[in-house]
Amino acid sequence: MTKTALVIIDMLNAYDHPDAELLVPSVERALPAVERLLERARKRGLPVIYVNDNFGKWRSHHGEILEAALDGPRADLVDPVRPDETSYFVVKARHSIFFETPLAYLLGTLGVDHLVLCGQVTEQCVLYSALDAHIRHLSVTIPRDAVAHIHEDLADAALRMMEVNMGARICSADEALESADTADTADTADTTDAPDR
Repeated sequence: MTKTALVIIDMLNAYDHPDAELLVPSVERALPAVERLLERARKRGLPVIYVNDNFGKWRSHHGEILEAALDGPRADLVDPVRPDETSYFVVKARHSIFFETPLAYLLGTLGVDHLVLCGQVTEQCVLYSALDAHIRHLSVTIPRDAVAHIHEDLADAALRMMEVNMGARICSADEALESADTADTADTADTTDAPDR
């Protein structure tokens, strides 16, 4: 049986970094889809895990990270997807959601083996996270309309790489959790691992 978690990557962002101007228009387009995913995951009782950069503030906890993002110039991109009291929160230092974080342990504790990844940035953090999930034998779904990018051509290439090389399912946000619901309630007959490429 498969259990799904929604993972929201780096959406608690103060947008005060050098690439912010290039990133913001894509986040604006992706935000409604991320909101829909979040609402549906919460309604269906799926684990929602925020994995977020700490912006180099090693003394910060998740409340301070959220506060800094809400105090930034684009709180309108943060407030609609803020964590609630049921959310899990993992702080990361580098691109991958797994690198030097307790995420793998948390997923094991929750019995999760399928991740729906959304957030930013497709060609960096989402890509590296999908690869690290793949090598841990976790299945991955990427809703293409719920991930933001800085460089559109690189993001398109990253989505293709995730699909072809990592076996990720690329679909719309509206399809992502529909299939997760089916997977969460049905026994899966095929338990073979995808071949390494």
